[in-house]
This record gives sequence, C-alpha cells and structure tokens, in this order.
Amino acid sequence: MNLAKQICPTTTMGKIKNGALIVDVRKTEEVASVTFDIPNYINIPIDELEERFNEIPKDKEIVMVCLSGERSLKTTYFLMNNGFQNVFNMDGGIIKWASKNFPTKGDVASLLAMSSCDCSQSNCC
Repeated sequence: MNLAKQICPTTTMGKIKNGALIVDVRKTEEVASVTFDIPNYINIPIDELEERFNEIPKDKEIVMVCLSGERSLKTTYFLMNNGFQNVFNMDGGIIKWASKNFPTKGDVASLLAMSSCDCSQSNCC
C-alpha cells in the first residue's frame, strides 16, 4: 500500500497558488468558528465524505485538511483507495496553518490557545 503524501502549510500555500483544491473535513460547527481564507476551498465533514467524495475532482491536486491533520490523513487514504492520484494531507492542520499567520477567518486566538504547535522550532516549515 502506498503511503499518503504529507505536506506542511507552506507547501500547501504553494499548491493553492497553483490551483489546488483544499478539502476541509472538519465538522460544520468547527468551520464556523475558524476557517481558511483561501480560494478553491470546500468543506465536506468526515462523516459525509463517503457519500460526497464524488464532488471532489480527480483532475486537480487535492489537499485534505482538518484541525490537526489526523482526520484528514484518514480521508487522504480514503481518497487514495478510491482512485485519487494527486491527494495530499496537510500535516498539523489549521492549527499549524494559523500559527504561521496564513489566511484565516474567525476566532484564531481561541484556536491557537488550545494548540501545542510551536512553529518557532526549526523543523516547522
């Protein structure tokens, strides 16, 4: 079995600039609190993915995202098992994204307050 391709928020930002679609698998209420402020973004909660994955185009790069990167990793494998070739998981989720000061909307302060991500470390891209 192939391993999922894990990418960081910085690499994700580059993919967004090249037209990648971001698929956020968090629950609707999580997205309502804080979300990505980017083009080419859709929210398909993880519990709806099995019924809705046909909404995701197979001819684009897809980056799966969630709060921390764990749920989105599961969904990355799900898409891989359903014929998606260019699918990536964003490691660290929106927590790491927001800690890099990348574009967000909503209550970022509360999100970061519950985070343990320290992006001052050199291994954080």
